[in-house]
Amino acid sequence: MKANKNLNMKRNASAQVGIGTLIIFIAMVLVAAVAAAVLIQTSGVLQQQAQATGKEATQEVSSNLQVRNVEGIRASHTTNTTDISDTIDLLRLSVGLNVGSAPVDINQLVISITDGRTSNNLVYAGNKQTFSNPGEADGQMSGFDYDANTGSGHLESLLTNDTSNSGDNSANYFTVEKIRDEDGSFSQGNPVMNTGDLILLYIATISEDAAGSSEFNQLGTANIDGSDLKDSGLELVPRTTVDIVMTPEAGATTTVSFVTPSSYGVRESVQLYP
Repeated sequence: MKANKNLNMKRNASAQVGIGTLIIFIAMVLVAAVAAAVLIQTSGVLQQQAQATGKEATQEVSSNLQVRNVEGIRASHTTNTTDISDTIDLLRLSVGLNVGSAPVDINQLVISITDGRTSNNLVYAGNKQTFSNPGEADGQMSGFDYDANTGSGHLESLLTNDTSNSGDNSANYFTVEKIRDEDGSFSQGNPVMNTGDLILLYIATISEDAAGSSEFNQLGTANIDGSDLKDSGLELVPRTTVDIVMTPEAGATTTVSFVTPSSYGVRESVQLYP
């Protein structure tokens, strides 16, 4: 009698389930790794942008010119005290920086001045680009010397010279002269102001009546032939409202507004601001 043997074959599918789970797990790890890399890269870019924006914002807030006072000067005759211009022909501004201000490059400063009738946009006398010929870097004020130790020598050129690129110097440029520069960083060729520096800034306001008058031979520290004075287009007669806006390359704009006195009397120098 033969034994009746039944063979039962069992299929074990657990191994297949384990491989599928492993594949899904690996895929999830890869996706997570890619996502992490993207997040890290994005956070790095955002951090750099935030740092750059913060630096620019700090510079915009901290860089600020401060006008200490404004003095108006009338053209006159050195020996005849009755020969004095009826208008203010030169503005002399004492300019410094607010405490904690970032350095300010005067070469990139733009000054807008208006008497309510005429507006002039002025750049630094050593600026080579604004009024340059196409493709050239020859836009500096005629008569400007980059190697000059002071700016007083440029005052006569500002008042009497013209340039083929932009017309009269008086209507297009301003000049500066340093008063205090402890670190020696400020020069005519590199006019960069640091905290603590103090400069004099000259703006020509020669009127049409004063320009070309042979009666005058003195304007500020400049010895001039009055017939060579160039009209700035401005006319600062008594009771004139004057607005000056100083816009640096970076930082807040500085605005100075004042009204000229009702009479200049016999004074060659008139305090206008504050």
